[in-house]
Amino acid sequence: MLYRAYQTNTDLLSPSRLAAQFLGSGAWQATRPDRSAGRRIAAALDVYAHMRLTHTRPDYGIESVMSEGEEVAVREEVALVAPFGTLLHFSKNTRTVQPKVLLAAPLSGHFATLLRETVRTLLRDHDVYLTDWHNARDVPLWNGGFGLDDYTLQIVSFLEAMGPGAHMVAVCQPCVAALAATALMAEDDNPAAPLSLTLMAGPVDCRINPTAVNKLATDRPIGWFERNLISRVPWPHAGMMRRVYPGFLQLSAFMSMNPDRHKEQFKKLYRHLIEGEFEQAATIRNFYDEYLAVNDLPAEFYLETVERVFQTYDLPRGELTVGERRVNPAAIRRTALMTVEGERDDICAVGQTVAAQDLCTSVRPYLKTHHLQAGVGHYGVFSGSKWNTQIYPRVREMIHTAQELH
Repeated sequence: MLYRAYQTNTDLLSPSRLAAQFLGSGAWQATRPDRSAGRRIAAALDVYAHMRLTHTRPDYGIESVMSEGEEVAVREEVALVAPFGTLLHFSKNTRTVQPKVLLAAPLSGHFATLLRETVRTLLRDHDVYLTDWHNARDVPLWNGGFGLDDYTLQIVSFLEAMGPGAHMVAVCQPCVAALAATALMAEDDNPAAPLSLTLMAGPVDCRINPTAVNKLATDRPIGWFERNLISRVPWPHAGMMRRVYPGFLQLSAFMSMNPDRHKEQFKKLYRHLIEGEFEQAATIRNFYDEYLAVNDLPAEFYLETVERVFQTYDLPRGELTVGERRVNPAAIRRTALMTVEGERDDICAVGQTVAAQDLCTSVRPYLKTHHLQAGVGHYGVFSGSKWNTQIYPRVREMIHTAQELH
């Protein structure tokens, strides 16, 4: 019922959104660059047109990067397609062979394009692959479910498709699955096991310094989440009748954490448009075009993540299983391990990610690295100036050192 109500509301508002988009864009050409009534109307229409949710992955838009001292073209290539995700390869021609890196993106209500800047930065010195997760509402029901175990095994499958000698960087939510996949591959002596594993701002042990997000997950039993947050995809979507945690609910939760900030940003967008400050307006508009593109999660994955990662803490307690197999981080011996945290992270607090260092008892000390970045919150760990100038150089050094050691 919840998703059907949302879909009905979206359908009813769609004509007015399209009209606002058309009239707003046309009005700019008909008015002078001043604070005329026409410009104010156009600005209001533009803001209204962009205050909407979309359900289609935006483009990555990475056409070239600076690598090895020159600008090289970047091509998006599909390396492997699975029902719930694509292994996307950002291919480029360089003079030397660069380390292969799998960037494990979150499946948490947004598309993997949220890591566009992370991809662009890694491309300077690496051959980058990405877990490009599909919108669950577009996956037909006959493809079955997709839970935390499936996510973990899909990472294994992606690494196997990349072949031996790859490295893995996991951002936020997939840190648990990435660590579990690495442990299983190590135990199996899988030749595709990653040479290094970088865990960035991920909920490895949520018992440490619990945040508001952690407390929200433990305030109610898992049955409450299933009854109140899970819906079936309505017609006419390809995944009709699939049980999902709708992306619009996750986005609402994110935005409710800082509602005043979002209101102020849309006010700024309106003012920039009135004043003719189109570059500043484009920056805000582009951010929200990305931020308001939502991705539905398979119900199994969402509920299992809430229960096993945030409520019962299966990984740090030694109780995490994938299928019938118990995950043993101590099986990891040859994979170098790096953990990265942000001092001001209010989603994955300091201590939750570095906990992986204590779980991986068989990794030699010289293969372990931890970096605590001062002055950044959650998103600053993998985007922004400090990611580019302070965190990334350390990640790059760890990856290239692990490459040389093998």
